[in-house]
Amino acid sequence: MPDWLSREDFALARGRVAGVVHRTPLLPFRTLGRSNGTSPWLKCENLQKTGSFKVRGALNAIATLSRRERARGVITISAGNHAQAVAWAAGRAGARAAVVMPEGAARSKVEAAIGYGAEVQLHGDAAEAFREARRRAGEEGLVFLHPFDAAPVIAGHGSTGLEVGEDIPGEAVIVVPVGGGGQIAGIAGALAATGRLAGRGRVRVFGVEPEGAPGMRRSLDEGRAATLDGVRTIADGLAPPMAGELNYRYVAEFTEDVVLVSDGEILSAMRLLLTRAKLVAEPSGAAAVAALMYGRVPVVAGETVVALVSGGNVDDEMVVRALHEGEPWP
Repeated sequence: MPDWLSREDFALARGRVAGVVHRTPLLPFRTLGRSNGTSPWLKCENLQKTGSFKVRGALNAIATLSRRERARGVITISAGNHAQAVAWAAGRAGARAAVVMPEGAARSKVEAAIGYGAEVQLHGDAAEAFREARRRAGEEGLVFLHPFDAAPVIAGHGSTGLEVGEDIPGEAVIVVPVGGGGQIAGIAGALAATGRLAGRGRVRVFGVEPEGAPGMRRSLDEGRAATLDGVRTIADGLAPPMAGELNYRYVAEFTEDVVLVSDGEILSAMRLLLTRAKLVAEPSGAAAVAALMYGRVPVVAGETVVALVSGGNVDDEMVVRALHEGEPWP
């Protein structure tokens, strides 16, 4: 049995990020509840600094480095959001930030990472980019910051769960997009550490992945952290080639289930958020809304439901595609 992060671990991480990142709004979204009688809310991490939730984990991870480690500089792998977050957080700490991104990374995310000060290298697919980042870390003496499978990252993301737990003190269902699993591990872990997953005011946590990148779903089915042969989805932020080892253990222990949605359903969720909530979400950020729209998460009338809108860094072309291809709903 792993040593779970404690209540104090999550509190310390929150203290490091509080006042630096935004306490993002929790907004009602009644349209989403009309078909099932639930009371839905949106946790708007698309309005977070650097445009996604990733900054919480990156900031805490860099804050826990020693002065000598910060002087060495850091390197990471990212399809985009973690790259921007690490670049921004490293810049605040006066540290060098190198990022290896897959060659197919969205140009807007590449440019944003460079704009925040990262030294960006485009290299292969996601699996190859992981290997290149680790190679450079050893060769150049850089500190490798894992984008999701690390305790400081998980602890930083726990701040999101603590905020939701304070804003909604009663029973609730929280739906979280899952890539490697750092975000859902942090949210579920923090709520478990504060006693919110049991007893009165109980919270249930569900994950959601794209059908074309079911790393955590496969991990739960196989009973171990799984590596995928390949991924195919428009949700680049939910498409790492593997689930994190530590993240998998958190998900297996503290969440109810991980469900799947199609790319078409994600486009429809993006369209709904744009047209009805007036929020811009990237495909990864719309996945939790898609899972609720299409009944993937078991909820009942009267329940409070929170969909995590995890990011808003999206190309113009994808916004247009969502408006043209996304189905009107309900």
